[in-house]
Amino acid sequence: MTEQQIATYLKENDIQKIKFAFADIDGVLRGKVIHRQKFVEGLQSGYGFCDVVFGWDSSDAVYDNVKLTGWHTGYPDRPARIDLSTFRTVPWQDNIPFFLADFSVTDGKDLPSCPRSLLKRIAAGCEAMGFHPEFAQEFEWFNFKETPQSIKDKHYINPEPLTPGMFGYSILRTSEQNEFYTDLFDLLGKFNVPLEGLHTETGPGVYEAAIIHDCVLAAADKAVLLKTAVKEIAYKHGIMASFMAKWNENLPGCSGHVHQSLWNKDKSENLFYSATDGNKMSELFKHYLAGQLYCLPHILPMYAPTVNSYKRLVDGAWAPTTITWGVENRTTALRVINSSKGTTRLETRIPGSDTNPYLAIAAALASGLYGIKNKLQLTIPATTGNGYLDATHGKLASNLYDASITMQKSAIAKELFGEEFTHHFTQTRIWEHRQFVKSVTDWELKRYFEII
Repeated sequence: MTEQQIATYLKENDIQKIKFAFADIDGVLRGKVIHRQKFVEGLQSGYGFCDVVFGWDSSDAVYDNVKLTGWHTGYPDRPARIDLSTFRTVPWQDNIPFFLADFSVTDGKDLPSCPRSLLKRIAAGCEAMGFHPEFAQEFEWFNFKETPQSIKDKHYINPEPLTPGMFGYSILRTSEQNEFYTDLFDLLGKFNVPLEGLHTETGPGVYEAAIIHDCVLAAADKAVLLKTAVKEIAYKHGIMASFMAKWNENLPGCSGHVHQSLWNKDKSENLFYSATDGNKMSELFKHYLAGQLYCLPHILPMYAPTVNSYKRLVDGAWAPTTITWGVENRTTALRVINSSKGTTRLETRIPGSDTNPYLAIAAALASGLYGIKNKLQLTIPATTGNGYLDATHGKLASNLYDASITMQKSAIAKELFGEEFTHHFTQTRIWEHRQFVKSVTDWELKRYFEII
């Protein structure tokens, strides 16, 4: 819809308020409800938003190690700009109009910390190369019989899963929670986040949802919206949904795999497919894959952004630990899917469900394009067996601090994402690590309180 069409829609339906939001550096949606008049007046100039939203962490504690904003800048307003193409209504909130925003500006000097602006720039570069990027992210998450208050009262210990047992792909378990399960599928569809599939995964109360693929920016928008929408729909049913990468050491972690392919401009040809290659992979696909393998150690925090992310990346837990690829191999970091011409694609399996979708998808696309631009050769052979045992070409960093320091020093990361973004993002990850190392954990109390 155009600006005029939206204004007409609001007036004819006597709509007085509009909700908009944007994703912060952690992928958390921050936003407001504003009056129709303010909405219309700000479509060109933007809506002032205190830039502390990029100067604090997911718990609203302000960073002391970033340059972009802080006490030294006075936390000024920055103009958030609504993207009219993201218009939808929220079916579980009386169909209030909703838009996504970012901090892009017409002169190209975007706010370096804005994840959506970063992805827009990389997507534009991809289009300029003559490619249409088609993406989708899928998520696993655990559901609990808890509320925000009940889990806080329990000090986040021993949450009660929605259902017992493991039961991946269970029809029985979803029937037990049919109203919630049906609401997820139906309401997400009405919210323009249509699901390709929804099912239980292995673990008590865990679901997996695959979003129907779309052009890269729209795909990332839908991924960001799914995480918040699932939580809000769950609240309606007295349920809490958690997208932590690994909430329990004895249970599988939660993935956020990214699927991707490049097509020609009119989307009539999948450029990753080759009928003559043994693995049905075009040379373009091989360059793209080589780029991701090469860049992976330089950009890992964009795939694994929290301390908890690395608890998921352990051997034998359905998450990769080595720099590997394979054809239909779920033990490798990168999985080639080549069952048909239309569906040939790459699955980047490192991201967990705790990722910021804009950043995980930006990392995948930018590193793949790096391989194409530099015509990198796919010198790493495909892993045909257990990828956890194939560390020939390296292993992923085992913690957030090491991964962040590597990225901060990397010329590759700065080339892909710019020096300002790379510095700001890695400083926020180093902050995250600092908050963890100074905390006293339950593990330490149990291990040392009495004996030492």
